[in-house]
Amino acid sequence: MSTDRLLLYLKDMDVAASRIRDFIQDMDEAAFSSDTRTQMAVMMGLALIGEAVAKLDKHYPAFLQQHPEIPWIKMKGMRNLIVHDYFRAELSVVWKTITQSIPDLQARLSLLRNWHAQGE
Repeated sequence: MSTDRLLLYLKDMDVAASRIRDFIQDMDEAAFSSDTRTQMAVMMGLALIGEAVAKLDKHYPAFLQQHPEIPWIKMKGMRNLIVHDYFRAELSVVWKTITQSIPDLQARLSLLRNWHAQGE
């Protein structure tokens, strides 16, 4: 597998994370909790991130092991919950994830993409 594909998966995750942040711009938790359209859009973004993690795990398992600072397993688990048991997803957990973990994830993805693009 080429590094190009690895970088593509990381970019896919970043694009989904950016869209999630756009969806909730100017929202607080109460507004998010009452807006089912935004909830569904955000959860689709989280599912896309988790799917990219699943592809990384399949094609680049060593990469995931080299970067334990990123909660890969939790991200994949969130995807599985959303896809297989959507109505059990707790909105307070989703809100915490998208407001706290997504910005951190984007910062880490940027570092990883730059590092791997430079051939490190």
